[in-house]
Amino acid sequence: MNLVTGNHKQSGVARQDLLWGGWAVAAAFGCYFCMYAFRKPFTAASYANSSLWGVDFKVVLVTSQVVGYTISKFLGIKIIAEMPPHRRAVSIFALVLVAEAALVAFGLVPRPWNAVALFANGLPLGMVFGLVLGALEGRRLTEALTAGLCASFILADGVVKSVGSWLLEQGVSEDWMPSVAGSLFLLPLGICAAMLHVIPSPSRRDIAARAERFTMNVVERRSFLRRYAVGLLPLVAMYLVVTIVRSIRADFAPELWKNLGYAATPGTFTQSEIYVALGVLAANGSAVLITDNRRAFFVSLAICGLGLGLLSVALFARTSLDAFTFMALIGLGLYLPYVAVHTTVFERMIGMTRERGNIGFLMYVADAAGYLGYVCVMLAKNFGPQAHNVLGLLTLAGWVSVAISAVCLVISWGYFAQRERTRTTNQPAEIVA
Repeated sequence: MNLVTGNHKQSGVARQDLLWGGWAVAAAFGCYFCMYAFRKPFTAASYANSSLWGVDFKVVLVTSQVVGYTISKFLGIKIIAEMPPHRRAVSIFALVLVAEAALVAFGLVPRPWNAVALFANGLPLGMVFGLVLGALEGRRLTEALTAGLCASFILADGVVKSVGSWLLEQGVSEDWMPSVAGSLFLLPLGICAAMLHVIPSPSRRDIAARAERFTMNVVERRSFLRRYAVGLLPLVAMYLVVTIVRSIRADFAPELWKNLGYAATPGTFTQSEIYVALGVLAANGSAVLITDNRRAFFVSLAICGLGLGLLSVALFARTSLDAFTFMALIGLGLYLPYVAVHTTVFERMIGMTRERGNIGFLMYVADAAGYLGYVCVMLAKNFGPQAHNVLGLLTLAGWVSVAISAVCLVISWGYFAQRERTRTTNQPAEIVA
């Protein structure tokens, strides 16, 4: 069978594909949604009147977990890129069990030394996303499936904070609340991981449309990065700064609502993220309708630009917007480019170049950079002028993100446009046996 690069005319999606697609998105959504219950509920607590060496204790906890999560992303560059499909589901459940054990230790160990337990909690959780994503890539429905997966962490971020807030209202202590919240999601996680395990491999028509996906050894990974460094590194830089602002918004949501003068209830975190998830799902999931890989790739870059525009509007009009609208618009502006990278940018980059590789590798290069940047921001938080002003920090980081991301998008767009023009001129229809 001959495959025409980038412009393969794929036929319609069969009913069986749609049924498996529904199964896959339910499994992926459920797995990652449940994983968030082991990662984020602690951020619903304030941990007031506690500190470590003069540093606000919540900042210590967030930083501790993010350091573990960041190391996990660096380890994942190798582990996820080389992970065989049949080991994904078991690995997901094993990693989450380790994370829950760390949360139990967080309840047992007295403050402030229990902060180390959150480092141990973040260390396994950082690899879960790549394992789930690997089951969805390289398919004609990948954008729709991955958009559903990304909707899980947008919604879950609010929902598990609501769960955490509710548990605190029921009298569960701040130190035991995270492990109790996680325990509520162990059974559904196991069910969803089992569902993920039985998803069939991409079909021949999927491979024809999107290119076959392979595990990557260290030589292949280095070679890929060298070939596409000029266009890829700006995308990673954009993702880095967007990740920093998105993480500030997520980890300090209670403080942001308070700074905005809004009396947030447990349901507030969920309500704001529903609107964000719907907008992001519609914009990024619709890329599945574009069959041409080149066109879809550049459309995804345009979606990133749209998100930056909305972020600029929200920051510029902050004083004239009510708190709910501001938080929702900021979320939409951040998640449009953040999710576009997950759903389409790397997926269609591989599809249009027909490179031997997988999304997991590229995502973990980007994630490792993004979370390393966030760790640096958290370490510097208590020593800058915005140390106790989370809203000021979000605003400053937001404007820096817009400026850097806009430049990066222009560079990457120009590089890939020129590369594709050159390849089309020299080899209008590259044939892969």
